[in-house]
Amino acid sequence: MSSNKNKTKNKQISKIDLYKEMLLIRRFEEKAGQLYGMGFIGGFCHLYIGQEAVVTGMNAVTIEGDQVITGYRDHGHMLVCGMEPKGVMAELTGRASGYSHGKGGSMHMFSVDKQFFGGHGIVGAQVPLGTGLAFANKYRENGNVALAYFGDGAANQGQVYEAFNMAKLWSLPVVYVIENNRYGMGTSIERASSTTDLSQRGRSFDIPGIQADGMDIDAVMEAGRTAVDHARSGKGPFILEMITYRYRGHSMSDPAKYRSRDEVNEMRQDHDPIITLKDKILEDGDIDEKGLKDIDAEIRKIVNEAAEFAQSAPEPDPSELYTDILKQEAHA
Repeated sequence: MSSNKNKTKNKQISKIDLYKEMLLIRRFEEKAGQLYGMGFIGGFCHLYIGQEAVVTGMNAVTIEGDQVITGYRDHGHMLVCGMEPKGVMAELTGRASGYSHGKGGSMHMFSVDKQFFGGHGIVGAQVPLGTGLAFANKYRENGNVALAYFGDGAANQGQVYEAFNMAKLWSLPVVYVIENNRYGMGTSIERASSTTDLSQRGRSFDIPGIQADGMDIDAVMEAGRTAVDHARSGKGPFILEMITYRYRGHSMSDPAKYRSRDEVNEMRQDHDPIITLKDKILEDGDIDEKGLKDIDAEIRKIVNEAAEFAQSAPEPDPSELYTDILKQEAHA
């Protein structure tokens, strides 16, 4: 393990900064939904609205060099990793200035510079890939941890358990973050999983796991520190199940008729992660209601500028059809 003392230190982020990060995700996703409805975004688009505390809280307990890999509900993960809103929105609209040069869209964006390794469209595929990132960390002895995010639906995929076995066998520094938003596509977890405590899915491999309230950023950070410190100290993988909730459908084409409006409204009114943090900030007295409104206005400006940029930026040149592909050399 690296002897760098900084490897044991988490970021020091204020509640106001956490609030800004969560609000940026919320406003960005709301704008993405609008652009999709207007026809500027094509293909699939899975919004992260409601789940903002999970990725924001986990990012707060990582250090520089830790990697992130996830599935297709990924815009929030990109933003907290430090990827520019303009670049992310430009990729959503298929523009040349997007992070994948307009060829990846919502589900396939990457930034090696920001240690973000996707966005993956195949359910569960990111889990063995994230395990591979952790293997590289151990091999290089760099002291870094890989965070592999996946959902409750992906938790039933076979390749996930192959990855668990290898990670424990080799004591790899990886944290598996299960974002349990209770519905894999349109099926509730109770109908799809024989055991619903997903934090214990690693028991047969002797991988520890805990559940946390994914709608409360303080709970996310507390659990996240436990998991990240465990992995970084050389004890191997850890499973975190974040109990969270998405307000929108699985994707923009999903009317979400498999759950009641009352259920969604209850979550919005009583468990919204941004409102919960806002109330804590106001109670602390570090900023007043006007100050928070000013923050919202500032973030809306950033998101609106990103949307304007994405709508006006040029599309990829047709020659881009022949780049970033595997070419098979012909042999006589």
